[in-house]
Amino acid sequence: MSGPTSEGPGSEGDPAVSESGTVAEEFRQLYGAGPEGVWAAPGRVNLIGEYTDFNDGFVMPLALPHRAVAAVSRRTDQVLRLHSAEVPEGVVQLDITALEPGSGTGWAAYPAGVVWALRAAGHPVTGADVHLSSTVPTGAGLSSSAALEVVVALALNDLHGLGLTPPELAVLAQRAENAFVGVPCGIMDQMASACCTEGHALYLDTRDLSQRQVPFDLAAQGLRLLVVDTRVKHALGDGAYAERRAGCETGARALGVRALRDIPYGELPAALGRLAGQGEEVRRYVRHVVSDDHRVERTIALLDAGDLRAVGPVLVEGHASLRDDLRVSCPELDLVVSTAMASGALGARMTGGGFGGSAIVLVEESDAEAVTKSVEEAFAAAGLTAPRVFPAVPSGGAHRVR
Repeated sequence: MSGPTSEGPGSEGDPAVSESGTVAEEFRQLYGAGPEGVWAAPGRVNLIGEYTDFNDGFVMPLALPHRAVAAVSRRTDQVLRLHSAEVPEGVVQLDITALEPGSGTGWAAYPAGVVWALRAAGHPVTGADVHLSSTVPTGAGLSSSAALEVVVALALNDLHGLGLTPPELAVLAQRAENAFVGVPCGIMDQMASACCTEGHALYLDTRDLSQRQVPFDLAAQGLRLLVVDTRVKHALGDGAYAERRAGCETGARALGVRALRDIPYGELPAALGRLAGQGEEVRRYVRHVVSDDHRVERTIALLDAGDLRAVGPVLVEGHASLRDDLRVSCPELDLVVSTAMASGALGARMTGGGFGGSAIVLVEESDAEAVTKSVEEAFAAAGLTAPRVFPAVPSGGAHRVR
């Protein structure tokens, strides 16, 4: 099984190293003694394959340099103390024996859910003192919650000597989000945070969690992948993810398959015909998922052939499907894509759950500045908050920093 060990690079090239001293000192000030260790886990951006992971399909995320860093020490009692550098509310104190699904709220539910999931799986986890700091933008569709879950899971795995592999930690982190927090997410975010390797995209089969690290060296081909955080999140997205998941499950049942990944792309027209009685909404969802699985397969073939530029049109197709069939885009995301393409980008699409969040833009290195400026000017002309634009640098997965 591929994926990094918990012992990470530990070098000055690791962006988490420079943060670890600060996080450790903040831990000391909070709890009166230094931590037993410091760990880091990244956010992710998804190149292609959206809303496919909970349909047992294929995805291709890459880890970002932005990461959650956790300083952690074990306790001998059942007290869990949690603190975030980004949240002003102070230390949250919980009794781990009282943790149960739905009992946590706010940011602390994510790390608390990991403790619950580990204990529910029979692992001998005691209380802990935890201090967290994260550079993963929240609300941007870049998996800030998965980074929190995975970094805490890895820290407790190391401290308690549980011997869990990165994929096993990802599954437990997903269970924390599904069952404890109550978000019905698929496995992609946690697997990306736990298992990605530097300089690669992760080609993941979400049914059996088989994976392949695919070289993704944009700079070598004179390319850049930009992330455009629109800084918006529309209320329409509340509950929309769960509704679409339910619609996909309805389509799979009607087609007599375990999951939509079992519908071959070549059989999609016939499958849609069999769904005539299910309503247009279910048919649209099915069309998106089956076609996006196919887009992942097309993308992996292009990457294997070294033809990164040809991935651009596949991204644009993916955005059209998310916009028109799944209907999870929004005016701001559409503005990024249309402006970028009009300014010479090779491809662009929304990424993540939608209704705001981020888009990705594939550009020639020489065009990156001009495309960025065009998108910023388009937002200004529309009276929108300036977007945050930064390059997606394929980075390593979760690891121990010190």
